[in-house]
Amino acid sequence: MDKRETTNLIKRDQSAVASTIYRYTDIAFQRGQGVYLYDIEGREYLDFVSGIATMNVGHSHPKVVEAICEQAQLLIHGACHIGYMEPYIAMMESIKSVAPGDLKNGKGILVNSGSEAVETALKLARFVKNRPMVLAFTDSFHGRSMGALALTSSSPLYRKNLTGLLSGVYHTPYPYCFRCPLKHDSPDRCGIACLNLVEKALETVVPVEDLAAIIVEPIAGEGGYIVPPAGFLSGLREICDRHDIMLIADEIQTGFGRTGKMFAVEHWDIVPDVICLAKAMGGGLPLGAILGEAEYLDEWPPAAHGTTFGGNPVACRAGSVTLEIIKSENLMQNAEKLGDYIKDKLISLQKDLPIIGDVRGKGLMIGAELVNKDGTPANEIIKEVIKEVASQGVVLTKCGASTIRFAPPLIINEDQLNEGLDIIIGILKKYQW
Repeated sequence: MDKRETTNLIKRDQSAVASTIYRYTDIAFQRGQGVYLYDIEGREYLDFVSGIATMNVGHSHPKVVEAICEQAQLLIHGACHIGYMEPYIAMMESIKSVAPGDLKNGKGILVNSGSEAVETALKLARFVKNRPMVLAFTDSFHGRSMGALALTSSSPLYRKNLTGLLSGVYHTPYPYCFRCPLKHDSPDRCGIACLNLVEKALETVVPVEDLAAIIVEPIAGEGGYIVPPAGFLSGLREICDRHDIMLIADEIQTGFGRTGKMFAVEHWDIVPDVICLAKAMGGGLPLGAILGEAEYLDEWPPAAHGTTFGGNPVACRAGSVTLEIIKSENLMQNAEKLGDYIKDKLISLQKDLPIIGDVRGKGLMIGAELVNKDGTPANEIIKEVIKEVASQGVVLTKCGASTIRFAPPLIINEDQLNEGLDIIIGILKKYQW
């Protein structure tokens, strides 16, 4: 196949785009439809990435496209500070209608991205609680802007040569049971130990009267699709209740059906005080939000926070329709069913494919951690696997040091899933020892 168009596009990119924009593949995408992407030469690829867990309803869903076109003909931008816009209000009402627990009666703010949602939640917590500190976890990813980056700890690369990040942030270990930071061999012991370290931090380093919030990903996304053991999130909820600390759940990657529930906290019957949202929320357009207890949001005075583009009416229309599609097309049920299918299939292969060190996840948020013969992360092998899989028509990315990220659109069916899995497994079989 003639690759001259792609080669030319890459050359143009290299002369115009900063090298910090890293690419997993050398594919030049032109369009997407359903669970497929197409490059500029017309080749078809199964999308197991979903724009990094964003295209939950698939590419160019007809109802999303219709809503975007209709709204674009009415009003593209108005700015939420200038006046009221129905799509903004409808989007917040849609989020509230599916929110867990008392958050159904909450209030929120629309923003442009996940990082901005985290920044907004940080500001809210520090303002309302009038406390300077925030506790986060290792292996977490909350964004790359300077405040959110102070919380992020999934890779030292993100912090390299940077000082003066948001002060008052303290980290304790996330219960990464496959690679327990405390070297425990039991998920139960690991989870309890990590809770004990939170308690110890509050006794020795972080004065509770200075701690505004604890922020946590219900499933650690970029850190490796790490699922915490039972009792960890409920333990955090209890600690926050006991000390009047705000519990912030970062559901930017886990939200809107990705894990088989509308929000991942529902797997553990936890209701946070504030929830951060983005990614799948906009149906592919930039849209984020926080939703919190009304009593907290009502304490924030007018103009204490704001945004020019947040709650853009076109993005809001796309978001409202996306949420309706997730519900009406039973995509959460599909995510749960096919996610279990992926896990079962990969687990059954572990004996014959020892390169698969661990399989974990919920819904269509599944991680398969690749390991070297000595059990260390297969950092180099996974790069080769991603590129070779792409050459055979499947788009993948990694998370953590060496975990394959399975995050296809929630509309995927079993035949499409098997087609991609067969290619991936066939390539993994080449890495034997």
